[in-house]
Amino acid sequence: MKEHVVAALMMLSAQTAVAQGWPSRSVHLIVPASPGSSLDVMGRVVGERLAARWKQPVVVEDKAGAGGMLGMNAVAKASPDGYTLGVGFNGPVAIAPLIYRKMAYDPARELLPVVLTTSQPNVLAVAASHPANTVAEFVAWARQQDGKLLYASVGNGSSSHLTMELFKITAGFAGTHVPYKGSPEAALSVATGETHAIFTVEPALLAFLQGGKLKLLAATSKERTPNLKELPTLAESGYPDVESIAWNGLLAPAGTPASVINQINVDVNSVLMEPSIREALLQQGLAPGGGSPAEFALLVEQEGRKWGPVISAAKIRLD
Repeated sequence: MKEHVVAALMMLSAQTAVAQGWPSRSVHLIVPASPGSSLDVMGRVVGERLAARWKQPVVVEDKAGAGGMLGMNAVAKASPDGYTLGVGFNGPVAIAPLIYRKMAYDPARELLPVVLTTSQPNVLAVAASHPANTVAEFVAWARQQDGKLLYASVGNGSSSHLTMELFKITAGFAGTHVPYKGSPEAALSVATGETHAIFTVEPALLAFLQGGKLKLLAATSKERTPNLKELPTLAESGYPDVESIAWNGLLAPAGTPASVINQINVDVNSVLMEPSIREALLQQGLAPGGGSPAEFALLVEQEGRKWGPVISAAKIRLD
């Protein structure tokens, strides 16, 4: 018993020492998505301001693959000293455990929610040449395809994937899911006609929208957002139950000292309140987040409860 007490005191002492001197070197920020994605943009915008506050570099590494799980696994397995953080999102943090029989990491046990960073609605996009110009026209067209519709997503179990699954069930049409490793690749597939449609965040589609290769039909928020004032919502279009928000936030390896978690949380909240940062994020269609670690943890839990029935109805189960 005495040995266990001594070991616990030594661990607590080590964690306290880490917390008091943190950060004394560069912080590694893993973004589980492709360069140019909305996650990448957010990570670099916020990371730059955190580096200024911490007076240490914040090194952003894009680690796309496996629907974000490749990057999140790297975070989960990193040393819990506050020097490795990750930008987690719906899929690899809240949804993957409901879909995959086996995972390389357990989000609930190996990752600590730190702070919600941003959120945004998904949008329904099709090629500019697609015959549908409204949600009603798209649904009618999709039903006529007799299951041959191909829809892209940014990865298995992502908000991008599950939103279309929910829409399919609600609107009554069939189609085949084609997952990609990130939003740039998925968007390109729709623009080139490799797939027919996608739900993803608007910033990921911006280059194709500006280039006249894609068009938007609807957003998945309850109400129209400031940067998408002209775009109707699915609720307006007759599908009020298809609401889907893509969110992201910072996570740390389990075991990271609470004092470090709290410091990161306070600093990120401060950064997200800076007018220049808020403007930069809003220009990208990203609504700044914030809040406590507990509030972020509750969001993760609620997302799992919300999408569980959709996953069961769609019979999504992967190895």
